[in-house]
Amino acid sequence: MSDLRPQAVVIGASAGALEALTIILPALLADFPVPIMLVVHIPGDKRSVLAELFQAKCRIRVMEVEDKEPLVGGTAYFAPPNYHLLVEGNRTLSLSSDEPVMFSRPSIDVLFESAADAFGAALVGIVLTGANHDGARGLRAISDAGGHAVVQDPATAFAAAMPEGAIARCPDARVLPLDAIAAYLQKVVCA
Repeated sequence: MSDLRPQAVVIGASAGALEALTIILPALLADFPVPIMLVVHIPGDKRSVLAELFQAKCRIRVMEVEDKEPLVGGTAYFAPPNYHLLVEGNRTLSLSSDEPVMFSRPSIDVLFESAADAFGAALVGIVLTGANHDGARGLRAISDAGGHAVVQDPATAFAAAMPEGAIARCPDARVLPLDAIAAYLQKVVCA
């Protein structure tokens, strides 16, 4: 794990995501200085209301990503349904309709791996509740790049499979109960 101050955060969640993110995102202070990119598994044929829902609850800015969006601190970016979200080398966001990964588009692994390439050790990756293993490989990539790997304690997850898969693939990850993750983010990003 790096001593660099993180410059970005990536979060992946699936089953139980709404409840988990409702504990984390509204707890972040208005001056949270780095961008947060999020992949939540949503059926591709459904319109996502996550950005509007969380904008009403959060002190930071919340939006759904548009292709070639530049990253801005203090903003949470949700991947739109049916598109992979990637971080480019110039730290803009791009969308891809490439094949699903682990039956998911957007894929947590795709976001995490591209963010690890762009930010290296200056990245925090967080795997939350979910019923598959998407995110485990990407969290390993973040850890291998020297970034901060965080996993929701499976005992506090609506669906434990995704956190358990991430811990198995990334045993050096910091495992935290859901209600401690926002405080951890404030500490490592704003310290």
